[in-house]
Amino acid sequence: MSQLRNLPIGVQSFEDLRERGFLYVDKTQYIKDLVQGKVYFLSRPRRFGKSLFLSTLAAYFEGQKELFEGLYLEHAEPELAAAEGREAWIKYPVLYLDLNTAEYNTLEELQELLRIHISQWEELYGRDENEESIPARFGGIIRRAYKKTGRQAVLLVDEYDKPLLKSLDKPELYKIFHSLLQSFYSNIKSNDKWLRFVFLTGVSRFGKLSIFSGLNNLKDISMDARYASICGISEYELFANFLPEINALAEKLKLSYEETIGELKKRYDGYLFHEEGEHVYNPFSILNALDSKELGDYWYATGTPTFLVKYLKNTAINLQDLEHDVRMGREGLQISPLETRDPIPILFQTGYLTIKEKLTAAYRLGFPNEEVRFGFMKNLLVGYYEKVRDSGAEISYFLEEIERGDVDAFMTRLQSIIGGIPYSNVKKEEYHEINGEAAVYLVFSLMGQYTQTEVHCPGGRADAVVHTASTIYLFEFKMEGSGTPEEALAQIEARGYTARYRSSGKKIVCVGVTFDATTRNIGAWEVKEW
Repeated sequence: MSQLRNLPIGVQSFEDLRERGFLYVDKTQYIKDLVQGKVYFLSRPRRFGKSLFLSTLAAYFEGQKELFEGLYLEHAEPELAAAEGREAWIKYPVLYLDLNTAEYNTLEELQELLRIHISQWEELYGRDENEESIPARFGGIIRRAYKKTGRQAVLLVDEYDKPLLKSLDKPELYKIFHSLLQSFYSNIKSNDKWLRFVFLTGVSRFGKLSIFSGLNNLKDISMDARYASICGISEYELFANFLPEINALAEKLKLSYEETIGELKKRYDGYLFHEEGEHVYNPFSILNALDSKELGDYWYATGTPTFLVKYLKNTAINLQDLEHDVRMGREGLQISPLETRDPIPILFQTGYLTIKEKLTAAYRLGFPNEEVRFGFMKNLLVGYYEKVRDSGAEISYFLEEIERGDVDAFMTRLQSIIGGIPYSNVKKEEYHEINGEAAVYLVFSLMGQYTQTEVHCPGGRADAVVHTASTIYLFEFKMEGSGTPEEALAQIEARGYTARYRSSGKKIVCVGVTFDATTRNIGAWEVKEW
């Protein structure tokens, strides 16, 4: 089957996208609203289309009318210009700063990147030799751009926070980066009269740390309902723009159209940035799936940000809470990672958690979709627990033993794998059933996406349920001294945990397990089949 249309996978240049005929989901309606304001900030996860939207803004402010042919803005811009009493498609001096292209291991890397951009701008707008520092030269460029063109400058900054995020685990370097960027961005406020429009994107919010030096007119649209789908692909946009690709994928997978939509939704949909906004699909993943005609794991395959791994190593995180009942208020979700050791804000800002519903005084959060959930367990936590990463062969054998129903074999192997997980932050007297349960949950989650914990049943909650093609495993956990494997099995039977699975047609295997606080591992187990 031939490729249907050119999908813009990884394309970040609006000009390149339009000139080469890539399929474009029209987001230009947002520009009409935004350009009536002045200074904006947008936080979205990586690979979510922030760079492409900035490039679209650049093309608009450079007056590239021909690139907008057939799009919403082609007709909206003349109407807007008439209402404002100006010419349409005015060309402004655009200063585009991309901070996503360096590793930022040293101050020199940041300085060099800023100098390169500044030198390019000075070739266009001139230089004053009295301006020696990077911030001073940048301020001079803004003013001279106005003097040379008669138009206020437009400043677009992509990934403004990357130097700060990369140095979170290096306090001294972070302070140096923060000081330089604070001085650099202070030009937004001090040169306000020479700026027509400012738009900054990033992952995290550092506003409360004064990175913008009192810039009190900065409009954060990250959790604004009007801009909930400014990046990403909404369900309407998916159906309106990708019908041929969806049908081709359905044909390749031998699924119906409805089944294919269900699979795409389960794997890639679910991001919600305001409770009243539209939920959106991850654009990078959905485009890759439609292009390759495979339901792969694309977003997390591009790698978990190293700063996030390092950050989470110094925080307390409960895996099962992430699955069941994570709650946080709006202010908490917008807090800087340096202001709290709670991992929830940074997981929300990086896209691993999203809004599920609005409660009375908080949001309930959860994984957006199966790709993110599995990616979190597979990539982030395997990197976090380094010894688990080295157990790839054991995990492969473990999966085979689960599939063939060899309980003693996979429980023995589970002991070995859990033994490689460090518990440096858990003292013997603080080790409880939930610690052991979390370890079991982690390992089972690495097997695939069929593990559930704290499953509600008529008589209570089963600690863990694992589904395979032929078998359902029910686990009940006890701490040694508070119960035996036999008592755990008796609890499964007395509380009717198996009842909801009797009609499944699968074999039901119950496993009673005890945890040993001394070894911080599985102690003993007993098995009963139904």
